Amino acid sequence: MTNLNLPPVDLKLSINNGKRMIFDILRKKSIQVTPEEWVRQHFVHFLINEKSYPRSLMANEVLLNFNGMNRRCDTVVYDRNLVPKLIIEYKAPHIVIDQKVFDQICRYNFVLRVGYLIVSNGIQHYCCKIDYDNKTYSFIQDIPMYEELLSC
Repeated sequence: MTNLNLPPVDLKLSINNGKRMIFDILRKKSIQVTPEEWVRQHFVHFLINEKSYPRSLMANEVLLNFNGMNRRCDTVVYDRNLVPKLIIEYKAPHIVIDQKVFDQICRYNFVLRVGYLIVSNGIQHYCCKIDYDNKTYSFIQDIPMYEELLSC
């Protein structure tokens, strides 16, 4: 798999029925390895290990209903009251992060109304902070520590 712009992590890989599998520590099961899943697993470990995100307050593949259609957020991070604070959308490393990707995550945010959005292809990571009072958003340089999410 592709080397990513994330710290190295020891992932549990296996083969099942000839398919490469990776253990998802949030869903607590093995998932087939795809380029997007490779990014997701590295990014989740980065948030837990480097940014102090509690594993118990994160979820992968969160089901949403948007305009009568079911959609899935790649990862959602919650506060201690289980209020969503952050949505993350992952793409495979070869996918360019463009306006279409941001439009996708913004549609999810119509439902969840979080304070932060992140998109990553494992090589490039973009994070923006939403200011609902002033109806603006700003891109920030670094992925926030977990405690920073709670102030939003």
